[in-house]
Amino acid sequence: MAKDMKLHAYFKDWMKLYKQGAVREVTYRKYQMTQRQIVLLASTLKMNELSRLTYQQLLNDYAETHERQTVMDFHRHIKSSLIDALEEGIIDRDPTRKAIIKGKTPGKHKTKFLNQHEVQLLLDSLCLDEGVNWDYFILLITKTGLRFSEALALTPADFDFARQTLNVTKTWDYKSKEEGFAPTKNHSSIRKIQLDWQTVIQFSQLTKGLPDNKPIFVKSKIYNDTVNHYLERLCKKAGIPVISVHGLRHTHASLLLYAGVSIASVARRLGHSNMNTTQQTYLHIIQELENQDNDKVMKHLASLI
Repeated sequence: MAKDMKLHAYFKDWMKLYKQGAVREVTYRKYQMTQRQIVLLASTLKMNELSRLTYQQLLNDYAETHERQTVMDFHRHIKSSLIDALEEGIIDRDPTRKAIIKGKTPGKHKTKFLNQHEVQLLLDSLCLDEGVNWDYFILLITKTGLRFSEALALTPADFDFARQTLNVTKTWDYKSKEEGFAPTKNHSSIRKIQLDWQTVIQFSQLTKGLPDNKPIFVKSKIYNDTVNHYLERLCKKAGIPVISVHGLRHTHASLLLYAGVSIASVARRLGHSNMNTTQQTYLHIIQELENQDNDKVMKHLASLI
């Protein structure tokens, strides 16, 4: 009987039925991770034993070793399955109602983005005369704001040097055992990115003679940590704050915003599905720019006598 099922067994059946094949493989693996955590923390908890108390205890146990945002994602996964269980009559009430999301104190995070002077110091430290290497990879993400998986998937054919554009149509699934091309994060991620003339010259030379439809940077198994550790060494060598590869994407966006580029244009360049994502991610920068705008407005109005 479904009511006697263990929570982890129900969640496993639910994710196979509703999520497998409906979400990207990388997203499905997150559901699988949630299911493994339920087994670890509440292996005997049955559906008919679910209450606000038992559910809150599950969240609290998970929160002991995870930060609040991770706990929130864990909660959302389970809540989605239990809402369906409620509609099916497997449970009588929603045990996730009024759940309190806790989490351990966040650890020290890497700098989210660099300022223009620091970016220049980083780019000056790159070695760009040895053919394809991670220095070119770092340069490209800094200049385009590409996601890590998008940059890995780039082939020479994706560059349109005559029009100075880069076509982003795919990603590289570096997290799975069988690496290969994969779809973009969402439809908005399929985009054309305008390139500056220096980048066009550098990459037209770099890609000359390379196979048109093979990834430029993928030569063997890729690990995100490998590139992040390499970038860390470059940052230390340049005497700037240590930043992650994803931080270079944030850096690209922040420099454009500070330069006065509209939020809409930045959102399209980053491949965000809507401007809300951009606004939430860069809220602190947008608020700072709004304060500067207010100062300009007041000065202008004060000059009208």
